[in-house]
Amino acid sequence: MTITPYLEKWKGTMTDRERFNRQMHYQSVDRCFNMEFGYWNENFKEWPLFYENNITNNEEADIFFNFDRIEVVSGVTWLNPHFPHKVVEETKTTLITMNSDGLLAEVPKDGHDTIPHYVKATVVTPDDWKSCKEERFRLDDPDRIIDVQALQKKHPTNRTYPLGVNCGSMIGKIRDMLTFEGLAYACYDYPDMVEDMVETCCQMVENFLDQVLPYIDFDYASGWEDICFKNGPIVSVPFFRDIVMPCYKRINKRLKAHDIDLWYTDCDGDVRPILPYLLEGGINCLFPFEVNGCSHPGELLDQYDGQLRIMGGVDKIQLGKGPEAIKAYLETLVPYVERGGYIPFCDHRCPPNVKPEDYLYYLDLKERMFGSK
Repeated sequence: MTITPYLEKWKGTMTDRERFNRQMHYQSVDRCFNMEFGYWNENFKEWPLFYENNITNNEEADIFFNFDRIEVVSGVTWLNPHFPHKVVEETKTTLITMNSDGLLAEVPKDGHDTIPHYVKATVVTPDDWKSCKEERFRLDDPDRIIDVQALQKKHPTNRTYPLGVNCGSMIGKIRDMLTFEGLAYACYDYPDMVEDMVETCCQMVENFLDQVLPYIDFDYASGWEDICFKNGPIVSVPFFRDIVMPCYKRINKRLKAHDIDLWYTDCDGDVRPILPYLLEGGINCLFPFEVNGCSHPGELLDQYDGQLRIMGGVDKIQLGKGPEAIKAYLETLVPYVERGGYIPFCDHRCPPNVKPEDYLYYLDLKERMFGSK
């Protein structure tokens, strides 16, 4: 399907790649890098702006709004094969389903976006983990072999957009497998098992990086560690420091050897208790930085000036309050965009309570404030 952009691309004199790299390294740019994190599934059904133009997903929306291009390359760095997705039980209002991580989850039958209620974990005991590891975490799995030539052809060295390499998850996906409560208990009941799970995740990522880093010129690294909520991390800070951070250091050594010095991780909630160890491990950028779960992005950008970058941090609550609140919030971001090391966009998927006309106002205001130098 051919998508006709609804908005014009922000004018500029640099390529998207040049702009991204310079902005994230506190260097002068022609204008701010323009991107967004995406939208809830409901938006594509409820916003006339989307359904009247046949926009059905975030990838299409990026083209529709003519955002700057940014890409990432991923490998098979988690369990494989995945568990088959199937419906196990059904009630009048909910379904009990097995997801790809093997968890049984209760989800609403109408399909609206919500956090699932997990009713049974894939792995509970060390015996469960042993069986799962032997079957689904084999380093010699042929699906883990990367077609490097195909990637080189798809993302040539002379490309005009930034390209990242996905460094997976050291503990976030383990949370997915064990559940929130399960991970909290397992750290105390079966610490050796959790440590081995972290080590296994690290080896999967190292295997992937060793295949691609020597042959593809990446601009940044990415990751996913959803292990924090509004009161901080769900694992203890000492556990994170002593078990998880050393794996980051191993990965960062590989990245640095190939001149990759920007690494973001997607971690919602209050990351402040573990932020010093993220930075020490090599992760120096937070994404998409939830304001209400943590703080105004400027608080941490000031505290860790020159060390930390942030992508995101536009309070979605303010987007839902209308133009006056949107303008007031964006004005608080001006000094940080001007300083560099910060790219503003909605601090998670934009929810459907935001009026489409207010969202267009936000995009227009963002261009007027940050779209030119």
